Amino acid sequence: MKCCAKTRIARRDSLARAGIHLLLLAMFAGVAISQETTLHTQSNVVLIPALVKSAQGEAVYGLGAKDFIVEDDGEEQTVHLDEVAEGQPVSMVIAIQRGRRANYEFPRMRGLSVMLDPLVAEGRGAVAIVEFDSQVQTAQNFTGSSDKIAWTMKELEPGDGGAAILDAVDYSVKMLEQVPKERQRVLLLISETRDHGSAAKVEDVVAEIGQSSTAVYALAFSPSRSNILDTMRGNNKNEMNPSPDLLAPLLMAAEAMKKNMPKTVASMTGGEYEMFATGKNFDLRMIDFSNHLHSRYLLNIEPRSPHAGLHQLRVRLRDAGDRTVLARSSYWAAGAK
Repeated sequence: MKCCAKTRIARRDSLARAGIHLLLLAMFAGVAISQETTLHTQSNVVLIPALVKSAQGEAVYGLGAKDFIVEDDGEEQTVHLDEVAEGQPVSMVIAIQRGRRANYEFPRMRGLSVMLDPLVAEGRGAVAIVEFDSQVQTAQNFTGSSDKIAWTMKELEPGDGGAAILDAVDYSVKMLEQVPKERQRVLLLISETRDHGSAAKVEDVVAEIGQSSTAVYALAFSPSRSNILDTMRGNNKNEMNPSPDLLAPLLMAAEAMKKNMPKTVASMTGGEYEMFATGKNFDLRMIDFSNHLHSRYLLNIEPRSPHAGLHQLRVRLRDAGDRTVLARSSYWAAGAK
């Protein structure tokens, strides 16, 4: 009898333990379902980093969500403002053209690695360098070493006759999509204004940029303008013609009519676009770029059941005055599921 009693007690204990296990599994399942639901509701959040500049070009601080108007395909949205964590880490790709006449610009970029020192010295920044002519390749993978960045810049060599700007943007954005989500993603594009030889399709890159949270900053040079300045300074005697080039003004006019690829991409992402023609110009633009890197408001909206495809965004201030807002002009939605 004692043996049977012990057996019944053991069975009760076993059933009790099984019941507890089932209860715990149900609790965990409930948590998992709750987490999946929460993630699903957040899937339509659109992040919109925005830089507000004064008429003097300085960053404007102290604004709240109520100060911004965001329109998605013309429809005003409820705007939320997230606190940007102080010292937010940054992942940056620097895409540098080395094809065509870009090697004449290398001396003007001499101060680039020095300008990046504060970013990497504080341990908050990782920088990768991509170089391109008709082909695109990684010259330096993400690093926090100032010495590696300086060495890579010093080793930059002239390329072939191509300037595949669109391919370089495509390549760089894909690199940045691999970094952790909590990092700020920035592409610094240094190139001429015209694309020569890209294989990527414009519509594919537009969609990719629309899905990315990467901000593109573009520092562009004009080969024609640089050539004129170098001729005046006697820096390109090997390129000089013995007689005046009567076609030069016509060629410059034709170039001016072509699409400005860096400016378009920077505008789409809410980044900045500037031209440089001298080393001093370049350094000043880089100072502005560094100052604005951590000066953005992190806005977000939650469109309800957005249609699949490209959406046009318009971000402005309710009381703009002489202030301007730089923010992404589009995003790509996969559609409601």
